Amino acid sequence: MTAERLRIDYVSPLPPVRSGIADYSADLLPHLAARCDLRLVRIPGQPVAPEIAARWPLVDPQQRGEDARLPLYQMGNNRYHTEIYELALERPGVLTLHDIVLHHLLGDRTLNRDDFAAYRRQLRADHGWIGEAAAMPRRWPGGWGDAAQFALPAHRSLLVRQQGILTHSRWAAQWLREEIAELRVEAVPMGIPPGTADAEAGRVFRRRHGLPRERPLLGSFGFQTPIKRTEAVIAALARPELDGVHLMVAGEVAPALKLEDQARRAGVAERVHILGFLPFAEFEAAIAAADVCLNLRYPTAGETSASLLRTMALGKPTVVSDYAQSAELPAAVVVKVPPGEGEDKILASKLAALVADRDQLDRLGRAARRHVLRHHDPAAAAAAVVDACHRFRDAVPLDLPPADPPRPTSIAWSRFEGEIEVHGAEAPWPEGERRRLGVRLRNRSKARWLAGERPEGGIALEVRLLADGRDLLTDREWLGLPFDLDPGHEHWFPLELRRPPGATRLCVVPHVFGHRGFPDLGGPAWEAEI
Repeated sequence: MTAERLRIDYVSPLPPVRSGIADYSADLLPHLAARCDLRLVRIPGQPVAPEIAARWPLVDPQQRGEDARLPLYQMGNNRYHTEIYELALERPGVLTLHDIVLHHLLGDRTLNRDDFAAYRRQLRADHGWIGEAAAMPRRWPGGWGDAAQFALPAHRSLLVRQQGILTHSRWAAQWLREEIAELRVEAVPMGIPPGTADAEAGRVFRRRHGLPRERPLLGSFGFQTPIKRTEAVIAALARPELDGVHLMVAGEVAPALKLEDQARRAGVAERVHILGFLPFAEFEAAIAAADVCLNLRYPTAGETSASLLRTMALGKPTVVSDYAQSAELPAAVVVKVPPGEGEDKILASKLAALVADRDQLDRLGRAARRHVLRHHDPAAAAAAVVDACHRFRDAVPLDLPPADPPRPTSIAWSRFEGEIEVHGAEAPWPEGERRRLGVRLRNRSKARWLAGERPEGGIALEVRLLADGRDLLTDREWLGLPFDLDPGHEHWFPLELRRPPGATRLCVVPHVFGHRGFPDLGGPAWEAEI
């Protein structure tokens, strides 16, 4: 019995949108259409090439998922996916997660629209108290860095709404399972067709763009951001091992990168050629023009790079970062460089060895091409997508609650906002009268305060009774918190004291074992004349 033909509504940027995911979709669609009843969903504000619109049915977003059709969303980490994010939240389906980190997209959807409140709400929903705390510096211009954008992926709210998740690497799938154990996720190959540009196309490209005909040429491809490590490549280019080697940058450059300025400072400006965005046909010719291709990524948003697979499909030796998803690639098909300290030195050494050995270049290129043909065949990739969609078709969204990570504790937390009240010390308090007081300690910080028995992070109250310039309670044991106190909770300490004669001052000061006193860490203290 033949399985029912699946009906899919495909939701993605499409050519001519300047997006790697648009190019990926153009390659995948013919093979997907051979295996399912396929419709395309028009993304508001995005054009669709006439040849694509003429080949497959194109419907408006409100029609997606009608008549039991399955939405298949393509989700990336840039502005072209803002509307797709909202559509996938509204009507769940199967979602191909091209980037496991969506924090940059969140910034586009909220901060770039001057909506800090929405940014903070989503980080709170996706990452609990950690996300809320990390959001705060973004309230002020310039008061933040990039670390949180990679450490906090900002995708939980979206993923738990879907029937299933697809990734393009086992590394990304395992990463998601470890983060959200209940998630239904499968790894499927990214389909990349065999390249068509040949050596002659590369020579023509070099002539057309004024690139040196005989000098070794490195190529870095696609949208250039700091994670592409192009700055490290320029630093490597300035080392004596790479004297005479040129670099071609084929792709739009993020405004924050000042590659031309860096090249001038490094003394290699005449050997760095920044070409900007290239149409797809030119993009392949640019790859063919390079002797060695570069696909460095650190840190990573978890993406499987289509540009990497395209360089390999054209039989080009490629250098990658020995990190995360790139570490899955066999050593026989790419050259790996560890990111971090000394990266430019190691990179220069390995690139110099490559460009000096034509036989090694040819061996690596042939192995890379065989790898793509074997593991990234577009027809096999489309079959894997459709098979996974069949398995996910009848699943229901998880709709898990917002993230609730374990609270930090007073071992490491540095702010101890709270309250202290002392009841029963009100005047008049006659000299010599003994009273039973109540001390109320309330935790209003984000951290769990640990019990006083803990040698590190334990919390205890020091009570001081000051009269005639001395503390009458110096030998009295501190009042240790008898149990861990969660944020928002309180504890009452009983305290019996006799009022000494003369002017007297009562002080209650909490302490954190292993740290300074509470007041120095933003915590409360209490004192009054009695």
